[in-house]
Amino acid sequence: MPRKALDCLTESMFYVLMALCRGPLCGVDIAAAAESATGGRVRLGPATLYTVLGKFEKSGYIQEVETCGRRRTYRLTERGRAAYLEEVERLRQRLADVEREEAQHG
Repeated sequence: MPRKALDCLTESMFYVLMALCRGPLCGVDIAAAAESATGGRVRLGPATLYTVLGKFEKSGYIQEVETCGRRRTYRLTERGRAAYLEEVERLRQRLADVEREEAQHG
């Protein structure tokens, strides 16, 4: 379960976790995956990306699995996967609320 500070993931946080669901990735590949998944709408700059990675590593959502020079590769932990799935469900519930409201009130 997400910690209090991470109960509601930001968009950047969400797409970092989504990228890591593919498997272990380095920062550059995470940013590219987020940009690709959103058709370029979400672009993770280095400051944002590495802030998110630091928070996630500290919270146990990700784990560094390899370092090659400055390139660090991370993998999603079970805790991180649970946080991602919890956020997906939260978003699905919000979308269902919108659809219900639109159906009732046009």
